[in-house]
Amino acid sequence: MSSFTAVVLKEQGPAETVELTDADLPDGDVTVDIAYSSLNYKDGLAVSGKGKIARSLPMTCGIDFAGTVAASDNPDFAVGDEVVATGWGLSETRPGGYTQRQRVDASVLTKRPAALSAQQAMAIGTAGLTSMLCGLALEDHGLTPDAGDVVVTGAAGGVGSVAVAILAKLGYSVTASTGRAETHDYLSSLGASAIIDREELATAGRPLDKERWAGGVDTVGSQTLATVLAQTKYGRAVAACGLAGGNDLPTTVLPFILRGVSLLGVDSVMCPAPRRAQAWERLATDLPTEKLDAMTSTEPLSKIHELADAILAGATRGRVVIDVTA
Repeated sequence: MSSFTAVVLKEQGPAETVELTDADLPDGDVTVDIAYSSLNYKDGLAVSGKGKIARSLPMTCGIDFAGTVAASDNPDFAVGDEVVATGWGLSETRPGGYTQRQRVDASVLTKRPAALSAQQAMAIGTAGLTSMLCGLALEDHGLTPDAGDVVVTGAAGGVGSVAVAILAKLGYSVTASTGRAETHDYLSSLGASAIIDREELATAGRPLDKERWAGGVDTVGSQTLATVLAQTKYGRAVAACGLAGGNDLPTTVLPFILRGVSLLGVDSVMCPAPRRAQAWERLATDLPTEKLDAMTSTEPLSKIHELADAILAGATRGRVVIDVTA
C-alpha cells in the first residue's frame, strides 16, 4: 500500500482519521494487512479522548485486529497466514488495529482458527476472549453444568453476550442480569434461561446472603460483584473481568472465610500465549456461530467516533465489528 487510513490519537482529545504509510509503522517482525477490528469499551474511551488509554502519543487506536500476514521475518508466521491480535497493549503501549496495515512483534499474534472467519474472529475479539477465559477459570475451579445456576452480569454487553452464549451451549443454566428491558428477547435467544434486573444485584444487601449461584461471570464490579459474592454457594467461584459499575468492591471477608467462595481475576490483555491459544480453540468449538452472528453488527471505520460515543453511553448491544476498509 502506498498509503492507508488509520484512526490516531495525537493528543489528549478525540482521535483523528489520518493517512499513513509503511514508514509510519512501528518496529516489529510481522506486517499484517488488517481487514477487521472491533469496538470495545476501552476503544470508546480512547477514540473519544474521555479516558487516558494511550501511554504515549501519537497512538493508533483499536485493541483488536484480524488480518493476513503481508510480510514476516519470523519463522512462526508466513506470508498469507491468517492471524488475530487482542490485548498485549495495543492502543496503549503499541499502535493498534484501527488501521488497514500494522507491524507488530510476532509474540502478539495468534493464528486464527480455521473454523472462524476474520469477521467472526473480531465479533469475538477481546470481549469474547475475555468471556472464554472466564469460562476456563470457572472450569478450572471445578464448575460443571449440574452445579446450579450461573449468573452473568452486564449480560447484554459484549463480554456478557458471549459469556451467555458459551455457557448455555455448554449446558449451564444461565441467569442474565441487565438493566435494559429491550434486550430480554435477545438474551433469551442467546440461551439465557432466566433474566433479572440489574438493580437486584446493584442494591446492597446482607454481607452473606442466601446461597443462589453456582458460579458467576461479572463484568460490572462494585456493588454488583459484592452482591454476587454474597449470594454464591459454598466452595464456588466468581470470575471478575470488568468494572462498568466502578472499580471499588464494597464487600466483607464473610463469603470467603465462611463459605469458601473464590474470586477469580481474569485478564485478557497480558494473558500468556498458551492460555490464549487454548481459549481461541475453545471459542471455535463452544461458541455457536449462528448466535455469534446474531449478536454482531458490522460498521465502517468512518463511523468510529459515533460508535465510541454509543458504547460509552451503553447504547450498543452485543458485538460491533469494525470494517477498517470502509
